[in-house]
Amino acid sequence: MTEKPSRDFLMLWATIDPIGTLSLFLGLTAAYSAEKRRRIAVRCITYSAIILLATIVAGQLLLDAMDISLASFQISGSAILFLFGLQMIFGSGDSSQDPEAEGGHDVAVFPLAIPSIASPGAIMAVTLATDNDQFRIVEQAATAVTMLIVLAITGGMLLAAERIHRVIGNNGAAILIRVMGMILAALAVESLIDGIALALASQS
Repeated sequence: MTEKPSRDFLMLWATIDPIGTLSLFLGLTAAYSAEKRRRIAVRCITYSAIILLATIVAGQLLLDAMDISLASFQISGSAILFLFGLQMIFGSGDSSQDPEAEGGHDVAVFPLAIPSIASPGAIMAVTLATDNDQFRIVEQAATAVTMLIVLAITGGMLLAAERIHRVIGNNGAAILIRVMGMILAALAVESLIDGIALALASQS
């Protein structure tokens, strides 16, 4: 019984990537107050939990009903992640815009909740780990608890971001934006290649 929870934890840790999310969070919220950073951290973890729990409950059924393959889902998510990586690399780097202002967007939703935490990989991971044809309800519930534990750890790291920001400063965060943009673009390409390979394998 312990093998699946351990495997699920490692898989979800890798796909949710708390350390990578922390780096992205620091870059995106460098100019915000500590209180606003805390609110963004709580919101993005809450949104991610809702998305991933909804995926566990109905994701497989929805994809099957719409005749959408997991490979197609991964490819589309990778394309979005790649475009955001380019925006981080070539953008102005000005993170002073209030995400809650009219006409703006909430970084807690995009790109933190989607596609960073509730990434295509994480969504695919929870979908595969709760396959109705392979796992019982008890096992699926255990996967949901494991996922919430990983999200709690991620949230704790984001709430501690203020201390980390005091160490690196605004200039360090600006550099981090470009570096993370390059890493995100590279990860997106890797995910895109995996999605294409999965699509081709399903056709053969």
